[in-house]
Amino acid sequence: MKPQLLKGTRDFLPDHISKRKYIFDTIETVFRKYAFARIETPAMEALETLTGKYGEEGDKLLFKILNNGNFLDKADASALEAKDSQKLALSIAKRGLRYDLTVPFARFVVLHQNELVFPFKRYQIQPVWRADRPQKGRYQEFYQCDADVVGSESLLYEAELVSIYHEVFAKLGLGVEIKINNRKVLFGIAEAAGITDKFVDMTVGIDKLDKIGEEGVRKELAERGIGSESVDKIITLLAIADYKQLREHFAEGSEGWKGLQEIEQVFGFLGDSGIKDLKFEITLARGLSYYTGCIFEVAVDKSKHPNVVMGSIGGGGRYDNLTGSFGMPGLSGVGISFGAERIYDVLEELNLFPTEVLEKPRAVFMAFDEASLVWAFKAAQAVRAEGIDVEVYPDAGKIKKQMKFANDKGVQYAAIVGDQEVANKTVALKDLDTGEQVSLDLEALISKLK
Repeated sequence: MKPQLLKGTRDFLPDHISKRKYIFDTIETVFRKYAFARIETPAMEALETLTGKYGEEGDKLLFKILNNGNFLDKADASALEAKDSQKLALSIAKRGLRYDLTVPFARFVVLHQNELVFPFKRYQIQPVWRADRPQKGRYQEFYQCDADVVGSESLLYEAELVSIYHEVFAKLGLGVEIKINNRKVLFGIAEAAGITDKFVDMTVGIDKLDKIGEEGVRKELAERGIGSESVDKIITLLAIADYKQLREHFAEGSEGWKGLQEIEQVFGFLGDSGIKDLKFEITLARGLSYYTGCIFEVAVDKSKHPNVVMGSIGGGGRYDNLTGSFGMPGLSGVGISFGAERIYDVLEELNLFPTEVLEKPRAVFMAFDEASLVWAFKAAQAVRAEGIDVEVYPDAGKIKKQMKFANDKGVQYAAIVGDQEVANKTVALKDLDTGEQVSLDLEALISKLK
């Protein structure tokens, strides 16, 4: 059998893992700084938990898991005969792989509501799955790093989440644009265009603007039953860059007006923070249907990294009633997510990973003969007891081969042991970068490697 890797998935070599750990550790450090607590949820959820939360586009991308045993026993015969895969799936699959971390979190909150203190701030770093078409920066299995707050409508939390984005990407050395909009503002556009009944259709179309352009969006909106005059109004409003200029198009007290006030309040919280990478983006729609207030998206700053071609590397927003579908209405929440896979690809492309993040042993112990190998092992154990990572080459003799092993692994030191070292209870430590070699007892060796 020829080994194969499923499309949209990846293997990770040790260096990849070290770099990914650097990303995760950086994000987690900032999450914890803002008093978010870590939780985890299962990879699988009931399909009824997942469906209907992501809009029509998202529901199509859910990975479904066949029922145990002979799943055809309870299959919908009429759907099977008609080759209606969507209807058939309802009878043969009751579980699915999670599409994101937010909906499972909503389910988690409802199940554990009596054990939590609200407002509850949580973060998660776990994989999710989407049956999307694989391409650069888009995978079918990928990690998300989420931070959410539930149990408060305060826009202070929107400001905190923007601050988290800013701080994480500053630590990673990556220039970004943090974009903000509000679903209420988008509803205000639908009101101004007279198509509130087509609000979801409008947002789905707008969300594709950066992919298909203005003409593509016009065509998309027309196909969704929105008239040409309304389309013209929508496109005109989408050209407004300053959210303050939208007030003249929205009635005071309307949903759109409220959305503008919310955006202004977030900017007010951040007024003296020194965060310069936050900007209002009226075309930002976020396709997920559960968002109700402020929405966010993070993209690589083209002015700083002009050659990077990548979609969004983070996103999120306010959802006022996601827990309502699980029997706990009225619990507002807001959250953001980091696209770890895309961030990795961008940092790799820009060579922004610090060299010290690669987790290499400090030294490789190598021996001339079997007796020396025993001493090398004992010496290595003593070094390990001090919390220092070292490796012992398993075969004695052929020092040239052992040196090649150490060089190939990118290790800085070779700890060489022969008859003289065994007799003196020392190690000949060679710096493979400079060629310098010194004889050290165990105490001095440990001090040097630390």
